[in-house]
Amino acid sequence: MEWIRESVESIRSIRIRQVLTQAVSLGMIVTSALIIWKGLMCVTGSESPVVVVLSGSMEPGFKRGDILFLHMNKDPIRAGEIVVFHVDGREIPIVHRVIKVHERKDTGEVDVLTKGDNNFGDDRLLYAHGQLWLHQHHIMGRAVGFLPYIGWVTIIMTENPIIKYVLIGALGLLVITSKE
Repeated sequence: MEWIRESVESIRSIRIRQVLTQAVSLGMIVTSALIIWKGLMCVTGSESPVVVVLSGSMEPGFKRGDILFLHMNKDPIRAGEIVVFHVDGREIPIVHRVIKVHERKDTGEVDVLTKGDNNFGDDRLLYAHGQLWLHQHHIMGRAVGFLPYIGWVTIIMTENPIIKYVLIGALGLLVITSKE
């Protein structure tokens, strides 16, 4: 409680110019993060260059909480590759392995069927009603690397929003009360 009282007193003693300087610094940090994210999108060709594995459907290869790095290019997708895709009507992307590839003779377009390594059957039940294959526009990227367990921070903050708000508040208070 002493720390909170000292923080409040510190905020009261700050001049307006200091507050504006710190607000601009905070804005620059947020802007830098957005620029880095957009830069990664351009370099990787993926709308989401980094994703967190949210379920155990890809175990033992990827565990819940692993961070995957994605890349997307024009090369055709092949069986065995791990892709991240979105399904019409669902917000959260899915990470699964391509088990079958169907190439259309007339257009040359490639459709794929996926399955989680830890699941019994293919993903047709996850796809939109009546959809049997994923099309190119559903694929967000191919997994090209991963960091184990680092994504747990995201999972914990998503499942317990109060932790996220406390952390953001504490970081904001730290920025506001810093003397430099």
